[in-house]
Amino acid sequence: MTSTQVLPSTAPCINGRRLRRTLDELATFGDTGDGGVSRPAFSDKDIEARQYLAAVSSDAGLQPHVDEAGNLIVRRPDADPDRPTLLMGSHLDSVIGGGRLDGAYGVVAALEALRVLADDKPPMRYEPVAVAFANEEGALFPQPFWGAMALAGTLTDAERATDRDGRSIRQPLREAGGDLDAVDCAAWSPDEIAGYLEVHIEQGPVLEAAGVPIGVVNAIAGRTVLDIEIRGRQGHAGTTPMPLRRDAIATAARAVLAIEAVSAERRLCEVSTVGVLSAAPNVTNVIAGDVRLTAEIRDSSTPRLRAAEQAIRADLRTIADTTGTVIEIDVPMRSEPTPTDAGLRRSIELASDQLGHEHIGMYSGAGHDAQIVARLAPIGMIFVPSRDGISHAPDEDTAWEHLEAGAEVLLRAALLQ
Repeated sequence: MTSTQVLPSTAPCINGRRLRRTLDELATFGDTGDGGVSRPAFSDKDIEARQYLAAVSSDAGLQPHVDEAGNLIVRRPDADPDRPTLLMGSHLDSVIGGGRLDGAYGVVAALEALRVLADDKPPMRYEPVAVAFANEEGALFPQPFWGAMALAGTLTDAERATDRDGRSIRQPLREAGGDLDAVDCAAWSPDEIAGYLEVHIEQGPVLEAAGVPIGVVNAIAGRTVLDIEIRGRQGHAGTTPMPLRRDAIATAARAVLAIEAVSAERRLCEVSTVGVLSAAPNVTNVIAGDVRLTAEIRDSSTPRLRAAEQAIRADLRTIADTTGTVIEIDVPMRSEPTPTDAGLRRSIELASDQLGHEHIGMYSGAGHDAQIVARLAPIGMIFVPSRDGISHAPDEDTAWEHLEAGAEVLLRAALLQ
């Protein structure tokens, strides 16, 4: 996608007060009382947030619709079905104990841009549509990017999706307005979509350190998630001699350090993290017989991601042999490093210049729905600064002027297509 337009000074602008009000009201769904939000996908609070945003859209004269995968899709009332779509959006779900802006800001900004475009009706090559993707985070149902993958036609084994307790996604998806039996119908064809734009908080310290309000993302990191089960032998903590133990927790400790060392010491990938760990029976005076943990690795290079994964597998084989335990690894998700579209990057840069916002090019270490949509259409991403680089935490915050600037750049970039 390319553009060389220069829009007049009378070009439509977002309504900042309305944008802020919608963001503030949305943050009440899953409010944790400390500035944060817990709104995992397909939870009651997530469904309530979707219903709220659908009502806001309807009240504005827009047409909200929930597709078979649970994505909330909003169109103008006079949408032209024959024109390719310019999709804008992000996700509404959060991690447990997360912040109020991650994802939600991008959805609200997209909805505000769509409201302006519906009211002003400027001439556009493409039909603007807003989307709130379902289950980007995978906090409750560990199938991240669920909605984006469904739209891109890359969702597989949907009927096997469960939460960590084995509960099927079927009923929660139905309560959100989706349909597991028809989830394949949520897929779009490439000729339906001309491009995708997403504005998002950076979730890191780069923009704030540079004193720059707008980041133009040039690539999104790839990510590999590994579900790991360690099976030892449960026993009495007081009577089992140390040399005879097959302690799953002690083995897990070694595994965690080995996974950390893949990035921190061996530099095989940019980052490596163990974010989930549960032990059974989880009793003080019992040697654990089973531990389950989830690790992830990220990098901007596919070969480096593959090398880091192979190193982890080799290390865990060695640890299993040394400890007499059994370690099994499953990979529920791989997302490839994804470049953004050069034409959309230029549009974002031009929009920023026209609005008087300084900008820099940058890499995204976090994964986003955009990288899934990239398998279907060109993508562009806009970042705004995160205070102290904090995200996925209650202290997640961004200065209001930067949130407003990001939404303005989103709208202007859409108009430039």
